[in-house]
Amino acid sequence: MDPINLHDYERLAQGLLDPAVWDTYAQGSEDEVTLQANRSAFAAVRLRPRVLVDVRACDLTTTVLGTSIRLPVLIAPTSVHRLAHPEGEKATARAARAAGTVLVASTLSSYSLEEIAAAADGSPLWFQFYMYRDRGLTRHMLERIKSAGYRALVLTVDAPYVANRERDRYNQFSLPEQFQFGNFVGSGYREEGAAALTPITWQNRGEREMLTWDAIPWLRSLTSLPILLKGVLTAEDAARAVDVGIDGLIVSNHGGRQLDGVMSTIEALPEVVEAVDGRCEVYMDGGIRRGTDILKALALGARAVLIGRPVFWGLAAGGEAGVRDVLRILADELLLAMRLAGCPTIASIDRSLVKITPLFAPDAAVGTKNISSMR
Repeated sequence: MDPINLHDYERLAQGLLDPAVWDTYAQGSEDEVTLQANRSAFAAVRLRPRVLVDVRACDLTTTVLGTSIRLPVLIAPTSVHRLAHPEGEKATARAARAAGTVLVASTLSSYSLEEIAAAADGSPLWFQFYMYRDRGLTRHMLERIKSAGYRALVLTVDAPYVANRERDRYNQFSLPEQFQFGNFVGSGYREEGAAALTPITWQNRGEREMLTWDAIPWLRSLTSLPILLKGVLTAEDAARAVDVGIDGLIVSNHGGRQLDGVMSTIEALPEVVEAVDGRCEVYMDGGIRRGTDILKALALGARAVLIGRPVFWGLAAGGEAGVRDVLRILADELLLAMRLAGCPTIASIDRSLVKITPLFAPDAAVGTKNISSMR
């Protein structure tokens, strides 16, 4: 039987992938409390549907940074898609184009940003960006991003260090030798800083810049592209980001893969939206598995949501076709949820649609892991 929801795709992908590869994408950090909270916290957001509304012609279209998209679901930046399928990010880009949405390509993709742009064939792309200690490399990357037609930069700000991801440690996981970061292979940039950026040295020697707020004006001076910050969870940081001229924020806890024990993203979203007060667009990732999850996020002020792991599942199960089907399922579920909630357009979804109830005490299973399955 073909998958009918994203949970089916998750189970299917787990059965197809090498266990160590599965773990490296499925894992959170340490006790995985935040990883699990990203899903469980959606239960505390209850819907308040309106009735007797004409919902025969519901419309899922919206805009992101002025770009029209057919579905308020973007593809989040995740690394090395070739671990799931040989076509990797090229298949993902084609699926995003077919769905009429945006792929946020990762700096640590297995194909180069130019190859991904060629596969996207003119459909909108954003680029998730790391700044490097080698400022020449940073400038060179920005030139390539602009030349390839990417429309925005997404600066990841929640990973000054890589967190303690214990599944990888139990599995002694490292990228297979045949997999490289495509953006640093055959790029035409030959200085020593680029040559050092192999998968191993990037993770273990810390080639990235240690970002502070002072880096934002410098980055702005180098590019005219809109800049979004990915990894903001607090009103304080959201307000400061707006003050320094950031164009958008992605409320994210890195899929539960960085600091464990932080708020789930659906919990953090309202305070970020309130702090921004309409001065920039706000997005959210983390735990999106159903159309009702998207509906709740939009009601709490997200312009759109981003999905990461489900894309990986679709790739593993069927390459481009699998990712297209994952996006189709979410579109179908969101359309049905909007009809049942009395929301004929994305613009008609607002805060009155939801009520936030107190979170229940964590389940006894939260924070536990089946260690034997990871060894």
